[in-house]
Amino acid sequence: VQLMESGGGLVQPGGSLRLSCVTSRTTFSIDFLSWYRQAPGKERELVATIGRLGGTTYADSVKGRFTISREKTKNTVYLQMNSLQPEDTAVYYCNLGPWWGQGTQVTVSS
Repeated sequence: VQLMESGGGLVQPGGSLRLSCVTSRTTFSIDFLSWYRQAPGKERELVATIGRLGGTTYADSVKGRFTISREKTKNTVYLQMNSLQPEDTAVYYCNLGPWWGQGTQVTVSS
């Protein structure tokens, strides 16, 4: 199974980015998918998860600012990130069970 993230970049505080993760897994529509992030010197942390029926959960630090969603026809999961802050700076990873993407860098700085 391959996972390929995209959409990271440099953004000013208060800005927005949308991350995408395309998977080759054929059972995508019934999988749990998650976004994690890892900041320099910190452990990898769970950011958001979307379940089989579309239910979502979020880390407290991103609630109300980030939205996870999936587009089944494109085998893609998204992470819409609004009101970004410097503490959101990290490498963001897509996760599906035992499989991980390569990560995409998000940097929030003025």
